[in-house]
Amino acid sequence: MKLKSLIKTIEAKYPTNLAYDWDNVGLLVGDIEEEISKVLVCLEANEAIVEEAINNNVNLIVTHHPFIFGKMKKITTSDFKGKLIHKLIKNNIAVYSMHTNFDIAFDGLNDYFMEVMGFENSKILDVTNTETLYKIVVYVPKTHEDKVRKALGKSGAGHIGNYSDCTFNTDGKGTFKPLEGTNPFIGELDKLEVVDEVKIETIVPQRILGGVINSMVKAHPYEEVAYDLYKLENKGNSVGLGRIASLKESMSLKELSMMIKEKLNMDALRVVGNLDANIKKVAVVTGSGADLAKKAQRSGADVLITGDVKYHDAQDAVDAGMCIIDCNHFESEDIFKDVMKRFLDDIEDISVIKSSLNINPFSIL
Repeated sequence: MKLKSLIKTIEAKYPTNLAYDWDNVGLLVGDIEEEISKVLVCLEANEAIVEEAINNNVNLIVTHHPFIFGKMKKITTSDFKGKLIHKLIKNNIAVYSMHTNFDIAFDGLNDYFMEVMGFENSKILDVTNTETLYKIVVYVPKTHEDKVRKALGKSGAGHIGNYSDCTFNTDGKGTFKPLEGTNPFIGELDKLEVVDEVKIETIVPQRILGGVINSMVKAHPYEEVAYDLYKLENKGNSVGLGRIASLKESMSLKELSMMIKEKLNMDALRVVGNLDANIKKVAVVTGSGADLAKKAQRSGADVLITGDVKYHDAQDAVDAGMCIIDCNHFESEDIFKDVMKRFLDDIEDISVIKSSLNINPFSIL
């Protein structure tokens, strides 16, 4: 399949607009018209990963950490990153990165961490955005109401909670007079036409509004489609960083730490707090999330599970009576390979492999 089609499928689930402003996500190297048949998923792309992709005849590398992050003033083979970019282009390998948008999105990295650990019924720890909703109202001749309704539903309109294809329909009379230069589906030039029509109303989140309107217009028989848009006060789904959940059964901080160590196949982890402390509620921020320790505590969590905890962050947590489990940046995010492969495996016409390389820059002695 073409890269642009694959990207469209990915971004329908994990929109790039969820990412923080400082982040760099999306297609970073490659041609959107390129045919993609094999994908390699990894935490980040370095020289070893690029060689692995070449050896496996991969067309696309999907990373969590952005392949290009800092500002680049030139791309030459004398620069390490520039050399890799040259190698990627020469071998027709594209690179697509999904970072904080994947952390924030539903069914992204934080949700998958909760799944791996068996933490159920989680909620967002730090809300970053709440979706704006619109009501779209379109007037359709009765002969085409089913076709337009189906187009609205198929394009993503009409979702309320766990219900899809939600619409409200009102019968009425539509009037119009075709003027010079028109090519009406119904009616004659300079003659007032009265048509049995249906007013279809449904709800649409802002992020897919343009696509819904395009689908609706294509399905509608009229040359000029009459429709209204209303921005709603009620809000859609919230998204955000981190997750928080109550445990089915409480356990000690030590027991929880050992469970995490086993599930992430870690040699060691760091723990802040009394190992005998009773843990009933956990907060999780994959990667680097120590700055959300106070937020987690205010939200009722007994422990924050994250990585990259600095000494003073740990000391502040001790003083505040908050526990922290530092399972390292790499280990908390390397599971990206598993969740991304699971998602991509459902897409036809491509094969997906996980990187077999351990690119953790740290060794434990």
